[in-house]
Amino acid sequence: MAITKKKAKKSVSTGIVTVQSTFNNTIISITDTEGEVLVQGSPSVVGFKGAKRSTAFAATKAANDAAEKAIKKYGLKEVKVIVSGPGAGRNAAVKGLDSAGLKITTLVDRTPIPHNGCRPRKAPRK
Repeated sequence: MAITKKKAKKSVSTGIVTVQSTFNNTIISITDTEGEVLVQGSPSVVGFKGAKRSTAFAATKAANDAAEKAIKKYGLKEVKVIVSGPGAGRNAAVKGLDSAGLKITTLVDRTPIPHNGCRPRKAPRK
């Protein structure tokens, strides 16, 4: 007979929220300070399907839902927010986190911008 240990309930007061916003979707990951994922959220979890996932309203609802889960399960109070990507849900997701009751300490934009990386394709002939 195997003896299983009961996992201790983790209490986290500060965390990191990563918002990955594309043109088609917005993914919200709430982690602790070490980077272990506590809660994930996206518009499809809340009930948005298809083209509605890319809207700002869907991102707000998804962020709000993820934040409420984190507050309820882990007692999360304040977060550092990292936003990346060009999508419509960038600012809306931050708004949703704020309305859920999380205190946002820092807001960082980590959108990848090329510093003259790849050479563009040649222009088509006329």
